Amino acid sequence: MPAAPRTTLTALLALPLLALSLGACGYGSGASEDDGKTKIAAGAKKIDGLDSVKIGYFPNLTHATALVGNREGLFQKELGGTEAKYSQFNAGPSEIEALNAGSIDIGWIGPSPAINGYTKSAGKNLRIIGGSASGGVKLVVNPKKIKSLADVKGKKIATPQLGNTQDVAFLNWIAERGWKVDAQSGKGDVSVIRTDNKITPDAYKSGSIDGAWVPEPTASKLVAEGGKVLLDEADLWPDKKFVITNIIVKQSFLEEHPKVVEAVLRASVKTNAWIGENPAKAKAAANAQLKADSGKALPAEVLDPAWKSISTTDDPLAATLDAEAEHAVRAGLLEKPDLKGIYDLRPLNKVLRAAGRPPVDDAGLGVK
Repeated sequence: MPAAPRTTLTALLALPLLALSLGACGYGSGASEDDGKTKIAAGAKKIDGLDSVKIGYFPNLTHATALVGNREGLFQKELGGTEAKYSQFNAGPSEIEALNAGSIDIGWIGPSPAINGYTKSAGKNLRIIGGSASGGVKLVVNPKKIKSLADVKGKKIATPQLGNTQDVAFLNWIAERGWKVDAQSGKGDVSVIRTDNKITPDAYKSGSIDGAWVPEPTASKLVAEGGKVLLDEADLWPDKKFVITNIIVKQSFLEEHPKVVEAVLRASVKTNAWIGENPAKAKAAANAQLKADSGKALPAEVLDPAWKSISTTDDPLAATLDAEAEHAVRAGLLEKPDLKGIYDLRPLNKVLRAAGRPPVDDAGLGVK
C-alpha cells in the first residue's frame, strides 16, 4: 500500500449536474431543540451590536464540534448577547446555497462543497477559516465474500454519490492497484455502486452490494450488520490525518463582523479542547444533539466505534486539501483549480496565539 494518499474531495467541480441535484435537497431543518444551555445570559452584550449569527452544520458525527458546541452552549457563551442560530443540512451544496443567499453566515462543511463553492464564485463567496475533523472513512466489506484487499476486484462496492469525497477516494485507490473502472458508469474491474448512505446498510443486508467505502457512522452501521473493516482511509495518509470537515464563512460577513467570527472560532477551539478532555461526555452530547436535530440517536454499537475513528482538530490540514485537489486532476476528473485564497486563517491564528498555542498553516493557499 503506497504511503501517499490518493483521495480527493473536489471532483464535484467537474460534475455540475451532481451539484445541481444535491442542491435540490433544500436548506435543511431549522433550529434545534433547546436543552437549556444555549440561552443568552442575562445582561450579555452583543458583539459589534449584531443580533445573531446564523450557523450551519450537518447532523453527522464528522461535525462533532458543531454538535457539541451547540448542545453544551459553548458557542453561545463566547457570543455573549449575539444569538447563535443553528440550521442543519443534509448535503454540502444546499449549505453553500444557504451561505450564498445569506441564510447562514458560518458553516461546518466538507472540503468538496467548500472548494466547489469557492471555485464557482471565482473565489468571491467564501473562505475556509478553520478545521474541525479528520478521519472517519472506511472500506467495510462482507467477510464471507471479501477476505483480502485483492478480493475487492470483481465485487460490488458502494460509495455515497458519483464524484463525492468517498467515491473519488475509492476510484483513486482502485487505480493505484492497477485496476480499471470507468468513473462515470462505475463499471470495470470493480463495480462501483453509487448508493445513498441512508440505504447502504439495507443494500448490504440484501446482498446487492458486497461492501462500501463510506464515512461514519455508515461504516459502523455496516459493521453492526456483520461487515468487516478492510481498510481505514486514514492509513493511506501521512500521519493518518486528512481533512473531512472545515469551517467556512461568507466573505462579506468576515469583512463586516470579524469579532463575531473570532468569537465563533474561539468557541470552536474551546469546544475541541472540551471534547478532548471529556470524551465520554462529549460523545453523549453529540448523540443527544443528533437526536434533537434528526429525531434519532445512534445506538451504542454504532456510536462507540464511529466516535473513536473521528478526530476533532483546529488545524484545517490545508496540505491534505491541496493534495486531494491534485489527485483529482491526476484522475482526470477536473481541470486544476486555482485554490489560492481559499483559506483565511488569520482569525483562527489570532485565537490560537491568545490561547498560547502555535499557529496553523494554509499550505500556501491563504489570502495575501
